[in-house]
Amino acid sequence: MLVIGFPTGALQANCFVLAAGEGEPCVIIDPGQDAVEPIEQVLRKHRLTPVAVLLTHGHFDHTFSVTPVCDGNDVPAYIHPDDVAMLSDPLKGISAESAAFFGGNLEMREPSEVRELTDGLELDLAGLRIAVDHTPGHTGGSVMFRSGAQEGGRLVLSGDTLFAGSIGRTDLPGGDHSAMLSSLQGKVMTLPDDTVVLPGHGPTTTIGRERATNPYLLQLQDAPAAPHRGL
Repeated sequence: MLVIGFPTGALQANCFVLAAGEGEPCVIIDPGQDAVEPIEQVLRKHRLTPVAVLLTHGHFDHTFSVTPVCDGNDVPAYIHPDDVAMLSDPLKGISAESAAFFGGNLEMREPSEVRELTDGLELDLAGLRIAVDHTPGHTGGSVMFRSGAQEGGRLVLSGDTLFAGSIGRTDLPGGDHSAMLSSLQGKVMTLPDDTVVLPGHGPTTTIGRERATNPYLLQLQDAPAAPHRGL
């Protein structure tokens, strides 16, 4: 599997491009601010053809470039219905401080084709099998995407549900700390230790490392928590 990732925009949200290999179809995950040109560079360099854009949640730092990327390549966007409203009204999901930072005005519109993600959905895209886990907490419509390489490698694109050493904040509109803890317990802690985690912000990690060291996962066993990251 070919996996290419890079940070985008002021909040350094990770965008990922996944394909079975060079010269193949691909999927794009979370095209954030200023993502159009780096995505085009990746597509040219690796001779990739996008077939879909997948969104882990609706916050603008993960979705800002979704419409030019989707409509420019005539491909659909996939998002959980609980977060779809943020595609046309990004201020719905952010704090007053974040809104002020961007001048209180962020203009976006939905792509021409938007498809629904649901818990347990299995997507067959670009020669990849991608499973969808609904993980509310950071937002109501947060999801993770799981896939695996032919040789048995496991991969989860965790969005802002799980980071290396932390989790997404739950104090924004649509956030729910109790739901986050349930998502961590039911959808994250159940993954095999060797699963590679590609998070929405920050470096790559593994489930085993996070199970052993992430204070938010340890909090499920009454350990103290650490500061959050992301929006």
